[in-house]
Amino acid sequence: MFSARSLFQEIVDNDASYRLFCSIAASGEAQGGWENGRIAALLPESQRELAPKVARHGADEDKHGRIFHALLRKRGLKPVEIPAATDYTLLLERRGIGLAHDQLRREEPLGERDVITYLAHSRVTEQRAAEQMLLLRTYFGDHPEVGTAVKMICHDEENHLAYCHEELLRLARAGHGRTIQRTLRECALAEIAVHRDVSLAVMAHMGRILRWPTPKSALLKAGIMALYGYERLVGWRRMVSLAMPARHNALGGPAPAAPDFA
Repeated sequence: MFSARSLFQEIVDNDASYRLFCSIAASGEAQGGWENGRIAALLPESQRELAPKVARHGADEDKHGRIFHALLRKRGLKPVEIPAATDYTLLLERRGIGLAHDQLRREEPLGERDVITYLAHSRVTEQRAAEQMLLLRTYFGDHPEVGTAVKMICHDEENHLAYCHEELLRLARAGHGRTIQRTLRECALAEIAVHRDVSLAVMAHMGRILRWPTPKSALLKAGIMALYGYERLVGWRRMVSLAMPARHNALGGPAPAAPDFA
């Protein structure tokens, strides 16, 4: 049998699979950094107080991208072009989730509905990111090569999730509750399908690199599909609930540096 710990250890121990893993992660974080930077610049006057927090969110994502690039450099590896089927951000955009890159490239201010779309999209995707990083921190927080990076990114993702909860609750109190709940549900249902597709694509590529036997690949695929079935039935609800976080004003300051990596 195998576990999440043994799977990740296998990926980390092989240069080719580690290179792909870090490249996929770095690409996603870089896209997130650019998106948040553009959103911070385009916020409407009614939401300008959000700008420093959105900018901080983007700075954190940029920092994470640099961390993954630094992890590659430490092993003497260069990033690889990621397969299109593993591009989580692109696939979400194609499903109409979040703000389109074409819109963000224009110099037109966003509307309040756009801000809700952005925050709802972030609340759902940061839920996923926070859960994944918590899992990695549990198993690899003390790993000599990736442990420090995992703990740093995990802390940031928890901050991002807290920020999304707090800001969406603020907008709900301002009268946008129904729009927020509808948008959250749309985002969650789309995200779990994209997460399934990306997980299958990543595992297929890892399987080829690591030469997994057919039964192992089939079992992993079955596990991914089982998770999707659960999330499609009831698991999506955890992504749409809102509660005041323990960490208030989690992004209310400058992004801390990552001197060991960036």
